[in-house]
Amino acid sequence: MTEAGVGPDRAEEIRQNISVVRGRMRAACERSGRDPDSVRLLLATKTVAPPAIRVAIDAGEKLVAENRVQEVRPKFEALADLEYERHFIGNLQSNKINALIPYVSCIQSLDRLSLAKKLQKRLEREGERREVLIQLNTSGEESKFGLAPEEAEEFTREVSRFDALEIKGLMTIGLFTDDVELARPSLRRLRETRDRLRELNLDGVAMNELSMGMTGDLEVAIEEGSTIVRVGTAIFGSRDTSDSFYWPESGNQPG
Repeated sequence: MTEAGVGPDRAEEIRQNISVVRGRMRAACERSGRDPDSVRLLLATKTVAPPAIRVAIDAGEKLVAENRVQEVRPKFEALADLEYERHFIGNLQSNKINALIPYVSCIQSLDRLSLAKKLQKRLEREGERREVLIQLNTSGEESKFGLAPEEAEEFTREVSRFDALEIKGLMTIGLFTDDVELARPSLRRLRETRDRLRELNLDGVAMNELSMGMTGDLEVAIEEGSTIVRVGTAIFGSRDTSDSFYWPESGNQPG
């Protein structure tokens, strides 16, 4: 007997894992005096098969993100009967824009003006708009994508001129470390950059979202102001193969 193509034990494990993650989020919000409803849980589903994702969506989770364009269409088609919000959180190559745009409402990894221009051209042609988050490399690690924080103001000003792109905030990946407190400065830097950008009062720039925090550091991220935490392994389990096997084009961008 299976549940949506997933064994009952596996389905129950996913639901229990969601409950645990939600509990961690609530506790972090309480410690920092925040409303738990102010932080959304995003399911980072790279390498996760559609039946397992279906279990999570049926359990009430409605925000899902993929890291690789090739994964988006098959999973969307397999889950087309469900209502949920789809984001893209991987490094986006310009030649894959057309394959991605029909399936997502938000691209969280905008970090190049050349990409912004091509997105604008594609969306303008179709008379469409998409939400974007600007990705910053707040830890300074060479392995990561994203703009340096000091480049954020000029980049945001440039992108704000593209009327097909709705800038909703910023995204980062905290410092890779086993000591989550060492990641805190890189997460705080995103909030501080967001606060400075808000003061510019740029037309078409909301700067309400801070997408930061993953399985290992979500508590610290929430304490530092995250509005979206991206969680994969704490819900769906560890991956059997390293990220680089599946995502050689996307650098180190775990969930």
